[in-house]
Amino acid sequence: MNSQVKPKGSGDGTVGKALEVLDLVAAKSRPVRFGELLSESPHPKATLYRLVQTLTNQGMLAYDESTQTYSPGLRLVRLAHAAWQQSSLAPIARPFLDDLSREVGETIHLAQLDGGQVLYVDKRNALKPIEMFSAAGKVGPGYCTGVGKAMIAHLEDDAREAAIQRQSFYIHTANTIADADAFRAELDTIRADGIAFDREEHEPGIICISAPILAQSGRVLGAMSITTSTQLKTLDELTQLRPALTETAEKIAEAAESWQFPD
Repeated sequence: MNSQVKPKGSGDGTVGKALEVLDLVAAKSRPVRFGELLSESPHPKATLYRLVQTLTNQGMLAYDESTQTYSPGLRLVRLAHAAWQQSSLAPIARPFLDDLSREVGETIHLAQLDGGQVLYVDKRNALKPIEMFSAAGKVGPGYCTGVGKAMIAHLEDDAREAAIQRQSFYIHTANTIADADAFRAELDTIRADGIAFDREEHEPGIICISAPILAQSGRVLGAMSITTSTQLKTLDELTQLRPALTETAEKIAEAAESWQFPD
């Protein structure tokens, strides 16, 4: 990863530090002890303790005395729910995802871009569910997921390069894109074709076809994918679902035009 990329919260004072703590707790997907936070936080013990206490007092974190662990608080949950309603594609896309899910019977993902990474905002399971990393609320890499590549490929040049610089290029499988130059070449292909694929790049055996959700101005609103296992379909068979995928993406984009999305 480019060492010049500023970490989230860096230079943003107490608020930035507090948000970093919330990120650490949320990333665990389970209650977490103070010692675990301390081992991963860049802050001294006293500073981290003050931040955690303030967040707990404000209801952003909840503390369980019996297990001595911290988890997201109810106030944070309420804020997250409000953000989901006001800033997420999920409420707009829900009926279209339902229709596509019934039509193709495969796993459907809806995602938005968050600092070069993928935020999954909704999901429909296949008729025969398969285990995979993704779930609504999870954050995944941009460079080796279909939805991530579909969104980054359609960003304006400066934003696209900034997103590329945020990628870790960690090798998950033998098919993972390994460096920025290979990623740029892949993005050029995707932008020309309008469709992205995950060729077992993030998880072995998991493949997808993905389409961006674009405003009339060309602005990237999000992306969606149809995902399955290599045990059930080949990439060629998955590609046959392209018309249904792109039609749904266009319907969501049209419905979102009048929605006040934040920049």
